[in-house]
Amino acid sequence: MIPVKAQRFCGREFSKEEVSLIQEVIQSCGGISRTELAHTVCELLDWKRPGGKLKGRECRELLERLESQGLFSLPERQSPGATGPMRSIAPAEPTEAESRLTGSVEVFSPLDVELCESRRQRSLFRDLLSRHHYLGYAMPYGARLQYLIYVTRPSREVVGCIQFSSPAWRMKVRDQWIGWDDTIRAERLQHIVNNSRLLVIPRIRNLASMALSAVIRRLLSDWPEHYGVDPLLAETLVDRSRFHGGCYIASNWIELGSTSGRGRMDRTGQRQGAQVKTVMVYPLVKNAAVRLRERG
Repeated sequence: MIPVKAQRFCGREFSKEEVSLIQEVIQSCGGISRTELAHTVCELLDWKRPGGKLKGRECRELLERLESQGLFSLPERQSPGATGPMRSIAPAEPTEAESRLTGSVEVFSPLDVELCESRRQRSLFRDLLSRHHYLGYAMPYGARLQYLIYVTRPSREVVGCIQFSSPAWRMKVRDQWIGWDDTIRAERLQHIVNNSRLLVIPRIRNLASMALSAVIRRLLSDWPEHYGVDPLLAETLVDRSRFHGGCYIASNWIELGSTSGRGRMDRTGQRQGAQVKTVMVYPLVKNAAVRLRERG
């Protein structure tokens, strides 16, 4: 039998006793889905968002990690063909016609920002990233909000999409800029949001920076409504081998330095030096770094 050990996941420490309880739940609750198991575990361990909602998505990821360690076997996924947790690339399927607009963004503004809530919106978002973003579409870890961007002139037309999701657990240059130690970071990390995808399709000048600013204005109210916590700082990672980050610079984001290249979920340093990216942040409130250092 594989020995039970404490686990750290999504900023929370799970003791050996809690992992043993999770094992017991999985072994005793036959006939229910992975989602139902995750909700059961969340209830038992009081694993919730600040607004009181269960962290069901994160808990499913934890259960799959524990399964990969041989601690138990989960029921089969209900969605046929699903692959590893959170990292499957969505297939590209024909949806709406691609924009061929050109010119300056002022000609086509104001922009219309649409939060993805329906199945049609989510499908279009996935398809746009699958076909046009160099990283494709990959389900993000933890919380997320996804937006479609439309121009309104000469007719309403989708021209891009933006995603904000849970922040990286640890980034040296960001944590130093804020002034965090491990304890304060664990308490305050939830107040950072990560701009994990940004895509604009047509060659419209200044579209990316205007779209980013428009989504951030929505994010300030949408994130607390969905997750019960006020975002204080936005972060993003720019691959300078591909992009120079002009839209972020134009929107007054602050360049902090480079990542170590480990990746957001690397805990052992095995990927040290790979995929080094530039870290940029945008304060969403005054004195964001000071407020992120405040306890409680």
